[in-house]
Amino acid sequence: MAKKDQRNDRVSETPATQFLKAQKVVFTEHPYEYLEHGGAQHSAEVLGWDPFHVVKTLIMEDQDAKPLVVLMHGNRKVSTKNLARQIGAKSVAPCAPETANRHSGYLVGGTSPFATRKTMPVFVESSILELPKILINGGRRGYLVGIDPALCLTLLGAKAVQCALED
Repeated sequence: MAKKDQRNDRVSETPATQFLKAQKVVFTEHPYEYLEHGGAQHSAEVLGWDPFHVVKTLIMEDQDAKPLVVLMHGNRKVSTKNLARQIGAKSVAPCAPETANRHSGYLVGGTSPFATRKTMPVFVESSILELPKILINGGRRGYLVGIDPALCLTLLGAKAVQCALED
């Protein structure tokens, strides 16, 4: 394991980074100044990345209030109707922030799909898997990690879906 770098641009470990390190995943760290309601568009702009390559982690639930994770491009929205149809649900809707926090163990705005409190099915927009590298939340507001998107399949057991809408 790498030595702890004491410089100020390092972020302390999160459950997500502990999980990635335990899986021997190589990732890059991308801290930035968090902006309330700034979202993936803000982080992409601050970090100089295309928002299409910055992936947001959304906690949603089906008609039975069963939680699920959706990984979506930073500049796209989820068609809940298309998603529900593809996963065999009657309906899908975003969770209230408090509910999302309870399911994931992370604060909204800092939700990582890795090392969530509850095990939830994960769905990833299929075009994300075609990208060479993505930035995804590292488990803290203002902190993204750069990874190979194929890790969403191997580490999370994510299922590819097509439910993106232009933002």
